[in-house]
Amino acid sequence: MSLETLIDLFRDRESARPRPDLLRHKTGSGWASVSSQELGELVRSVSQGLVSLGVSPGDRVALLSETRYEWTVADHAILAAGATTVPIYPTLLADQVSYILRDSEPAVIFCSTAEQVEKLFSIADLPPSLQHVVCFEQVRHAETLTLGKLAQLGEARRKENPEDFERRASAIRSDDLATLIYTSGTTGDPKGVMLTHDNLVQNVLNTLKVLKLDAHDVALSFLPLSHVLERTAHYFILFSGAQMCYAQSVHTVADDLLEIRPTVMVSVPRLYEKIYEKVLTSARGAGGLKEKLFFWAKEAGKRHAAIASVGGSPPLGVSFKARVADRLVFKKIRAATGGRLSRVVSGGAPLAGEIAEFFYSAGIPICEGYGLTETSPVIAVNPPAKIKFGSVGPAIPGVEVKIGEDGEILTRSRSVMKGYYKKPGATAEVFKDGWLRTGDIGRLDGDGYIFITDRKKDIIVTAAGKNLAPQPIEAKLKKSALVAEAALIGDRRKYVVALIVPSFEVLDQHARANGIEAASQEELLAHPGVRAAYQRVVDDVNANLPRFEQIKKFALLDSEFSIESGELTPTLKVKRRVVQKKFAALIDEMYGSDGDD
Repeated sequence: MSLETLIDLFRDRESARPRPDLLRHKTGSGWASVSSQELGELVRSVSQGLVSLGVSPGDRVALLSETRYEWTVADHAILAAGATTVPIYPTLLADQVSYILRDSEPAVIFCSTAEQVEKLFSIADLPPSLQHVVCFEQVRHAETLTLGKLAQLGEARRKENPEDFERRASAIRSDDLATLIYTSGTTGDPKGVMLTHDNLVQNVLNTLKVLKLDAHDVALSFLPLSHVLERTAHYFILFSGAQMCYAQSVHTVADDLLEIRPTVMVSVPRLYEKIYEKVLTSARGAGGLKEKLFFWAKEAGKRHAAIASVGGSPPLGVSFKARVADRLVFKKIRAATGGRLSRVVSGGAPLAGEIAEFFYSAGIPICEGYGLTETSPVIAVNPPAKIKFGSVGPAIPGVEVKIGEDGEILTRSRSVMKGYYKKPGATAEVFKDGWLRTGDIGRLDGDGYIFITDRKKDIIVTAAGKNLAPQPIEAKLKKSALVAEAALIGDRRKYVVALIVPSFEVLDQHARANGIEAASQEELLAHPGVRAAYQRVVDDVNANLPRFEQIKKFALLDSEFSIESGELTPTLKVKRRVVQKKFAALIDEMYGSDGDD
């Protein structure tokens, strides 16, 4: 079968590599399985149900849902009808959902739960194009259909027109619009990224050449399917013949890992950071010999990883110590993830090299990658056999990368988007002589591995005209277990300051260990002993920075950044402009009343 569209991938997978347990999801009575045949039948019925509702090729159909197996059903059904999927993050507020609906003008929207339905109907200005609401669950709302009812409509249509599904699926062309994905809007209103079937199919096939999967693999899914990384990962995992398991929620991942025992997982760095913080906190809390043993093992693993990760052969002594470290420490960490993880992918944000080294030492190599929504998304990824810590790997096959004169990473391939929906000006602005301008600053080493140093728009220009990249400095701050998040400020200012979000669990343990008592969190953060601890973290970072990059002052925030409070995008990137605006008074206080020193 020619593989030109996402439906071609779906039908090839269904016929060439069927399995009785293709999808697994948790129910009240345990883990339930959906076979390839069952998925195929449900997709066909739901797709024909959409046709019964009047959905035509080229129409947009929105999808407002958490990650669950019905998301996969709805997506493939939309695509098979020749329509375009418009995914919407379930964590977005009603006014943000409203913007996407007004811009994309969908004919139908799928909602996952009663909560999402209520959010939808709280919007006063729903577009007139929206004619039908389909909910995955039974809800008390007269203006909705259930997914089951939609499937029944489709079944009736299939009996009347048994060839219609295949006719419509076969009529889809590679350059047809498959999805319209709205960017998270760190610098303004979201833009709809237009990705064709060819964009995504090429990305799936080329990524699989680096991250080789087969029918023996089991994947655990918990990232939002609204995000292009998880979405494309789904396509290549299912096409490879592997099994896909859906976590109950992001909060149950630790339990789901033990029950599913996956071999494959895709995540953003925050999950790995939290696991790392928890392990460090546990080791320090144990104290004595256990603490010393842990840090000895960590160092032994690091020395081994530095050589083995790039395909080298560590000396006998280094290998021996690494085996001892594995037996005494690291195998317990592996067991906590189910014991079978062999290909772990990290994307969406920078991963600290120290964390990558640690997981490699634990026998869980993280293949850090890089991409954009505009590139479907994978541009580069570290191959499992040759991982360079701190890099995002070389470009995958079929993708070209070069560094522009100003240090910006430029790329071109068949996976690069068609453009921004209804925004020809913005589309023209992001292309340069046929190359997509990524907005990231970076460099290539002699092996073609990409090292990202910062976001072009994040570059801070001090009052003295000095340019500095905040992300590497923020990453150094976050190496401390005491720091959960950090944001540097200094644009057009005389010096750099930092807003620091403490890792509150680690801070509480530090306070107990050092006899620091406080009646409230506010009092704890103001305690001289706590301030001194964070000053040491800042001093350690400053020690290796030129004077103009050094952090002169810092403030400790009393709550974490979150999507709900607006400081993070749905992909957990810090919205620097939002942070600066929200904490403007605190920032001005650090600079003095006149904004300077």
